[in-house]
Amino acid sequence: MSLEYPDFIDPQKAAEGHRTFSGTIALSRMHRLKDLLNKDAGEARFTAKFEKDSLVGVRVQIEVEAILWLLCQRSLEPYQEKVNRSSQLGVIEDISKEGLLPAGYEAVLTEHGRVSFLVMVEDELLLALPQVPRNPELPPVEAESSEPWPAGSSSGQQPGQQAFAGLADQWKAFASASKNTTGTGKK
Repeated sequence: MSLEYPDFIDPQKAAEGHRTFSGTIALSRMHRLKDLLNKDAGEARFTAKFEKDSLVGVRVQIEVEAILWLLCQRSLEPYQEKVNRSSQLGVIEDISKEGLLPAGYEAVLTEHGRVSFLVMVEDELLLALPQVPRNPELPPVEAESSEPWPAGSSSGQQPGQQAFAGLADQWKAFASASKNTTGTGKK
């Protein structure tokens, strides 16, 4: 295992040598992620193990840990989201090969035959972000209503009533009204 790592590495050579790299990368270096954070303070810790794989060629088992500062969309206050993500990556040289990866593998695209630890770690953090950041320490939201819903219904309809049942009658009335107005101008 290496505590120091190069910016770029030849994945074929790393897999042939069964190399494992680990280290930290400052979140402030991750330009795609930085815009989604409330603060870009801190760093991501990673471990990447390169191996040969008969299905994909080169496989990278990557683990990423970080604490990200996000803006809670409920309270509009910053909070810390702990990320711990583990993935299997298949190294590809052309984006058209992505569909050939087996289920459970994510693609990592080489640039001039090399992969970047910064790109791999940043991709993992982007995939780990919640769609809607919400501080898990906030109490759950309780819905209040002055009118109770009818039993067995979530939309205010009576049991057995269909949501669009009246549309057929409205459509028939519209069709007959437009038929009567289009045929009145001839003699």
